[in-house]
Amino acid sequence: MNIKEAEAAIEAILFTMGDAVELSQIAKALEQDLSTTEKIIHNMMDRYQNENRGIQIIELDQSYQMCTKKEYYDYLVRIAMQPKKPALTDVMLETLSIIAYKQPVTKIEIEKIRGVKCDHAINKLVEYSLVKELGRLDAPGRPILFGTTEEFLRAFGVQALDDLPVPDPVQIEDFKAEAEEEIQLKLDV
Repeated sequence: MNIKEAEAAIEAILFTMGDAVELSQIAKALEQDLSTTEKIIHNMMDRYQNENRGIQIIELDQSYQMCTKKEYYDYLVRIAMQPKKPALTDVMLETLSIIAYKQPVTKIEIEKIRGVKCDHAINKLVEYSLVKELGRLDAPGRPILFGTTEEFLRAFGVQALDDLPVPDPVQIEDFKAEAEEEIQLKLDV
């Protein structure tokens, strides 16, 4: 193994492990002696320092760890402070599944299935690029038709809409029976 390969292997080991790795473990992985491995690591440490890199290798009691230099912490804090995309709520998932299986579908059709308003859920799904406007229905008021996006396919790991799971017909009948029972209970009250 030449020095460049050894350095690349050390970087891979330290980057992947995250925590400090004992010199003996690194040497064993490289199939090198302790002295040679230590010299390679110290040369890397010097080079990282001289090249003003954002990372460094630190030594901790015959162990080594790759970490960020202190002078770049402010950048990391700024990244960490940026808002992350929140997880989809149950309402949003329910709305998204209706759109995925019934597309192209209007907001009115979605609300009819869900039984409640869904403006907020649809707006959030559009904001997250999971749903988009596909056009307008040729009907009074020309309601917007919604459908899923390529981002939806990527996010849910499917190649095409045909790859979506097929609902179990028995389960669908059970859901219909439950819904009819609920409606009947509400009418009786």
